[in-house]
Amino acid sequence: MGNIPGMQKGPFRNRSPLVLASGSPRRRELLSDLGLTFDVHPSPLEEPLPGPGESPASYVLRMAELKTLDVAARFRGATIIGADTAVVLGDRIMGKPRSRLDALEMLTTLSGATHQVVSGFCVVLPDGKTVSEAVSTDVDMRVSTEGELMSYIETGEPMDKAGAYAIQGVGTFLVTAIRGSYTNVVGLPVARVLEVLTATGCVEPRMPSDG
Repeated sequence: MGNIPGMQKGPFRNRSPLVLASGSPRRRELLSDLGLTFDVHPSPLEEPLPGPGESPASYVLRMAELKTLDVAARFRGATIIGADTAVVLGDRIMGKPRSRLDALEMLTTLSGATHQVVSGFCVVLPDGKTVSEAVSTDVDMRVSTEGELMSYIETGEPMDKAGAYAIQGVGTFLVTAIRGSYTNVVGLPVARVLEVLTATGCVEPRMPSDG
């Protein structure tokens, strides 16, 4: 896929080639909003299920590292960013629904409850060093009727989303409050990832003279 230009007036610019190891349009938009330019090359690897007793944070970190390192092997000398997001209620890790009935079951379980959205990100630096971390956000959901949930599912939005909802889309009506990073719920903890990118010199503020 060709280079994705950042916003012309975005506040940052990357100092080295940047690759997003994810096909998520949400993650693509979050990086583009910063003003960064990057290529998109999702990893073709299939995601294994969580291991017995594996914590949500360990699982999303393992998935993020698996996909990012796979892409990094093909783009040496570039900065590679990958991530994986899971919706967690108690000890249950919710991925993307397999069917509409599965989506209804997930949304019914989440209705009226507080769950966590855990995103693991992995950054492979141009020198090959790796930085990875998991970030968690608490999300409170309103009590929704089965009719409301079925109508939401009919929009099609839940079918490719972890936990069967999108906080940045139609599914915003389901959420009453969050505690933590909003962009983490979208799929990438932007503030923390940006800290890593600026601290390592991969990204810097865009000066007025840069245009």
